[in-house]
Amino acid sequence: METKHASHKVDFSTENFPTLHTFLRGYFHEDMADEYGTAPEAAEQFCEDADPDERTPVAREWQHLAEQTHSHASSLNAALKKLGSRIMLSEEEIPQVSAIFARCLDVRPKRRVANE
Repeated sequence: METKHASHKVDFSTENFPTLHTFLRGYFHEDMADEYGTAPEAAEQFCEDADPDERTPVAREWQHLAEQTHSHASSLNAALKKLGSRIMLSEEEIPQVSAIFARCLDVRPKRRVANE
């Protein structure tokens, strides 16, 4: 029995990564260093700013992108640039940003207090 190994190439388009595209344009832009400092700090700020309905899809798309590029800096940065990023992540920043988005997926919604 012959096994076919289909090369499943992901199209890194804004249609396939719409929420990540929006995040990148809003946080990984030309003024990111002035506004947030570093890429991990920008990702952290996004996770604080966004509600779970915004955070979760971005974090999932980031994880999917990281898996597809094997978190290899040149591949990941090329995909991020295609999706709207205006910065280049260093080898050290990639796992830091990935960890932040992994935590975003673990965040539980805050329970409302009856008096709010």
